[in-house]
Amino acid sequence: MPAGSRRCWPTSTRRGAGRGSGLQRPDAPRRGRPGFADLFAALPVAALVIGPDDRIAHANALAEQTLNLSERLMIGQPLTAILPPPEGRETHDGFGFAVYDVEIATARGVRMRVDFIEAQIADHPGWRVVTLHNAASSRRLGRASEQSAGARAAVGAAAMLAHEIRNPLSGIRGAAQLLGDNELTRLITTEVDRIAGLIDRMQEFGDTRPLPLMAENIYPLLTHARNLALAGFGRGVRIEERYDPSLPPALVNRDALTQIVINLLKNAREAVAAERTPSITITTAYRHGITRSGGPDGRRVPLPIEICVLDNGPGAPPDIAEHLFDPFVSGKPEGQGLGLSLVDKLVRDMGGLVQYAREGEPPCTVLRLLLPRAAT
Repeated sequence: MPAGSRRCWPTSTRRGAGRGSGLQRPDAPRRGRPGFADLFAALPVAALVIGPDDRIAHANALAEQTLNLSERLMIGQPLTAILPPPEGRETHDGFGFAVYDVEIATARGVRMRVDFIEAQIADHPGWRVVTLHNAASSRRLGRASEQSAGARAAVGAAAMLAHEIRNPLSGIRGAAQLLGDNELTRLITTEVDRIAGLIDRMQEFGDTRPLPLMAENIYPLLTHARNLALAGFGRGVRIEERYDPSLPPALVNRDALTQIVINLLKNAREAVAAERTPSITITTAYRHGITRSGGPDGRRVPLPIEICVLDNGPGAPPDIAEHLFDPFVSGKPEGQGLGLSLVDKLVRDMGGLVQYAREGEPPCTVLRLLLPRAAT
């Protein structure tokens, strides 16, 4: 790897800390570096360390604030006595458990809407970490009544622009055909046809009818999106692939998913423009135990298909990170703030979830898609 380069992968579970079984707090800080107690207390999410006996071993400062209990009172208590986990946890398969945008109640009756994530601690069987994240409204899979005025304005603008874009698209397609039949012109006409299909959809952007979904092998779609990026806005930047080859078909709309990945790659390319050694990576994985609310009946829908686009750019400014998927919100001076809003809309139309995070060491930006699996 070239000097000064940074490779970004999704965060892996590292050695945790707790009581017993070798999970001990490290000694006092060395050379002025913060120790475990300082780092654990400063985590920006509520975190609990749970032992093999299902009892709480540690709680950080934000967990104390969120649950309105001191760590001293929580240590040694069964997790269920402090924080009854959401429905479905008792059946998870040991690979971790995550439920997004779920309402839970503490043992004291305090109700909150959070993302509940439980992860195993590597090399310490039975030990795990439970984190509670505020379920940002910009990521909720809501109903039409939850749309903001900005979102409705974006819908209107998209429908108006769609009409104006159609005419030049016809000219581009005709010019490509006049250039002859070769790989590049076929790529152009294929993309023009795909964009024309998306414009048809954009003209009905306010339509609440569901997207037509089919069982799709996502890898040809990812390859097509990557090739388009490398032939255009991503020229000169290496886009790495790190795929799970055994991933089953996803239940998606192929044009919508292609557009989503192109938007995320374009966003990543712009984010690394100032990096000395820009890095963009596409990863896929199968995630057990991840679900979302399925509707008014409260049924949980599994979202095991994960697609991530990672980059080693600086990430979104902290003041807009929680609103990154809202229309007209952008961290770029020239940005319109519609790209990620469209991604969010299309992912929700497919019954999925999109997340933004900063992960890894050194930190990188992760845009994560969680999608349903096709029935077998």
